[in-house]
Amino acid sequence: MKAMILDGQDRPLREAELPRPKPGFDEILLKVHACGVCRTDLHVMDGDLLQPKLPLVLGHEIVGIVVEKGAKVERFSLGQRVGVPWLGRTCGHCGYCASGRENLCDDAQFTGYTLDGGYAEYALADARYCFALPDAYTDAQAAPLLCAGLIGYRALVAAGDAKRIGIYGFGAAAHIIAQLACWQGREIFAFTRPGDADGQRFARELGAAWAGDSTAAPPQEMDAAIVFAPVGALIPQALRHSARGGTVVCAGIHMSDVPEFPYSILWGERSVRSIANLTRRDGEAFLDLAPKAGIRAQVETFPLASANEALRQLRAGRVRGAAVLVMDEPGTFRHGSYPT
Repeated sequence: MKAMILDGQDRPLREAELPRPKPGFDEILLKVHACGVCRTDLHVMDGDLLQPKLPLVLGHEIVGIVVEKGAKVERFSLGQRVGVPWLGRTCGHCGYCASGRENLCDDAQFTGYTLDGGYAEYALADARYCFALPDAYTDAQAAPLLCAGLIGYRALVAAGDAKRIGIYGFGAAAHIIAQLACWQGREIFAFTRPGDADGQRFARELGAAWAGDSTAAPPQEMDAAIVFAPVGALIPQALRHSARGGTVVCAGIHMSDVPEFPYSILWGERSVRSIANLTRRDGEAFLDLAPKAGIRAQVETFPLASANEALRQLRAGRVRGAAVLVMDEPGTFRHGSYPT
C-alpha cells in the first residue's frame, strides 16, 4: 500500500510503499477513503508531542470501509463504513477507565501518534474504539467530525449552559462547533488571527453574532470561552472578557506557555480548565447529534501524495474549514472544496 511516512520530527513526510497490514484479534483493516489533516498532526511533526512511534503514519480522522476483520470482532460487517478517532485503545482497567474517564487512561494509545494512522491506503484500528458513521455525510465531510468535531463537542459540553460563548481560533473544530452552538440557541463570538477578514466573514456565515480578531473586545461579556488556538496568551485575554462565574476551556492538545496574569481576572469564580482527548461516549453522542443539528463540515481536499502541501496550507492558516486527504484523487497536487 502507499503511505506517507514521518521518519523524524521537523521533517517532511516521505512517500513509501508498505506491506498491507493484517488485523489482530480485536482489529479491523480499513480501506481508507478519507483522512482529516489536523493541527495535532503538525504538533507531532514539530516535536511538541514528544513520544511518537517512529517511523509513523500520521492521521487520526479516518473514514474507510472494513475489508478484513480479526477473529474476535463482531461489531462491524465487511463493507461497512467506519470512522477511526484519536483515541485508539485504552487499558480498560485503570482507575480512569473504571470511572468512565477513559480519555485520561494511564496506558492509552493514540491513532496517528503511538499507532499508525490514516495517511495511507489502508489502516488498522481496534474495532472497539471505532464508530459507525451517519449516512448524511460524504467521506470527506465525515472525516473532520472524528477529531475536530469530537474534541469540539467535549469542549462545548465543558462550557456548561453558557449562552454567550467566545471561540478563539476559527479553524476546523470551531467551524463545526459554532454550528452546533447556534443550533442550540447560543450566541457565538468568534475570534480569529489579526487581519483575517475572510475568517471573520466565514464565522458570520456560520451564524456567529460577532467576529473580530483575537486582540479585540467582544460586544458583551462572555459566559464561557473555548480556546482552540494553541496560544497561551489567549487564556488571560479570554478571562478579561468573561463574566463572573465564567469558564475558559482550553481545547488543544498543545499550547504555548500561559503568561502570568493578575488574580483579579480569575476572581469572581471564573475558572480555567482543559480538555484531554475524548471518550467513546463523546463520539456516540456527537455523531448522533451532528446530522440532527444540520452540521456540515466545509473541507478542502488533497490527494494522499500532497499530504505535505495540505500540512503547509494548514500551518499557514490558508484552510477554510478543514483539510482532508481523499485517497481516490490522483497523485498530482490539486485540491477542491465541498460547500457547507
